[in-house]
Amino acid sequence: MKTCRKCGIDKLLTEFYRMVGMRDGHRNECKRCDLDAKAERHRKNPEPARERTRQWARDHPERVAARHADYRASGRKAIADRKSYLKRTYGITPEHYDDLLAEQGGGCGICGRLPRDDIALHVDHDHATGAIRGLLCFRCNNALGDFEDDYERLTAAVRYLRPPSMDGALDGLVRARVADLVASAGAASN
Repeated sequence: MKTCRKCGIDKLLTEFYRMVGMRDGHRNECKRCDLDAKAERHRKNPEPARERTRQWARDHPERVAARHADYRASGRKAIADRKSYLKRTYGITPEHYDDLLAEQGGGCGICGRLPRDDIALHVDHDHATGAIRGLLCFRCNNALGDFEDDYERLTAAVRYLRPPSMDGALDGLVRARVADLVASAGAASN
């Protein structure tokens, strides 16, 4: 048993780092106190530790490259990048994204197109409030962006596309889609 010079607690010798030259062969501070002191020094001045890390990376570029390659190959980098992007940009988790996708039946909120294996659906949001409206495929997301989320312009485009045989009435499917978009925009802004 040995008493730690910092915390004053009696501990087993295994709780102390070994040190040649000490009477009992161990340091006077316990491992916990030593680690706490190191953490405090790092909080006050992290630059020396960062510089040691940068120097190590400069001295061992092949090991750094191998580590990065292993990380990319494992797929963990892509997962971490996606998680970080969703949180940073939209304030949501990948689980929230998956819930939105399930609510939409697994496809685009407008056309129903399923996401490709290599490209996820875009998170559509109100640029004024940041409220998330749903998930859209690339084409539908760009179309809304091109129309600047302007309901009147979108309605004018639907009228323009309407075949003459409709006698001025909107097709039921188009009307339902426009109503869904208006409802989701209204719910998102509340």
